Amino acid sequence: MSLHLSQDLNDAHNSLLKLSGNVEEMIGSAVRSLVERRGALAAQVIDSDTRIDRSEVRIEEDCLKMLALHQPVAADLRRITTMMKINNDLERIADLACNIAQRADSLCSHTEFPIPPGINEMALMTTSMVRRALDSFVQRNTEQAHKVIQEDDWVDAKNVEVIMTLHSLMSRDNTQIEAALHCFSASRHLEQIADHAVSMAEDIIYMVDGVIVRHHQILQRSSNS
Repeated sequence: MSLHLSQDLNDAHNSLLKLSGNVEEMIGSAVRSLVERRGALAAQVIDSDTRIDRSEVRIEEDCLKMLALHQPVAADLRRITTMMKINNDLERIADLACNIAQRADSLCSHTEFPIPPGINEMALMTTSMVRRALDSFVQRNTEQAHKVIQEDDWVDAKNVEVIMTLHSLMSRDNTQIEAALHCFSASRHLEQIADHAVSMAEDIIYMVDGVIVRHHQILQRSSNS
């Protein structure tokens, strides 16, 4: 690896870690604005999306320049393409955090609506999945990346639990339907954030081992049928 490529990789790497920290903060703030009915905090999350978008574009441009100028191969090529994919996942996670904040803003007028505790549990897990996916990137730790992938089943199950709770609430009291639908959307957005954490973990495994694990279970079932 040339000295210039090494420096460019380190710069992009540091920018990506800074972006991930900002996105994690957005998730936490979005959920707090939902649970605590804090419209001002929701507005802050939404306003921060432009800054995230600028960072995402800048990192992608840096990665494309590395591909064009240095023509990396093997491990360096996998690292750059993985950084580009993670960068895109983080931007989409930020969009989902904004969506949660929008739902939070709508819920501010429903002060008596009981938000299912599963929402906060999902938020803690999804934020942890995002953080540990990035940790596995920094540490090149595929074992941790595999654990992130496995935890997606828990988030999916918790999402179903929240939906069932909301459905029961709407059945008992139709005046709560509007608020419940906002909460339903927030739960779905958290489940999608977990999906992006899984996507990052899968790309990190490819970066380290050169093995594509995306859709592995589907392909395995197809080969056994």
